Amino acid sequence: MVEFDLPTVLDEGFENRIPAQRLKVEELMEKGFLLSYSLSIDRHKLWCICKADSELEVIEFISEFPLIKYMTPMITELMFHNMVAARIPLFSLN
Repeated sequence: MVEFDLPTVLDEGFENRIPAQRLKVEELMEKGFLLSYSLSIDRHKLWCICKADSELEVIEFISEFPLIKYMTPMITELMFHNMVAARIPLFSLN
């Protein structure tokens, strides 16, 4: 799990990078690296759950975040992470 501290004052450079950040998050979720991505209501904390073999691999991936220069990451290795799976109805091939 990576916990990020975000700046209290968001400048124009930060705000301009938000669309690119969202695209990168979507890309990493599609690849199966990011399992979850959450932002606190006050926008000062961000958490993401990553699927990686090492802390170095996590560092390499988060270094690609367009907002990384504004973030202070703290990485914690998790024993497990449970979450509710999306309930997508299966369709019949008949």
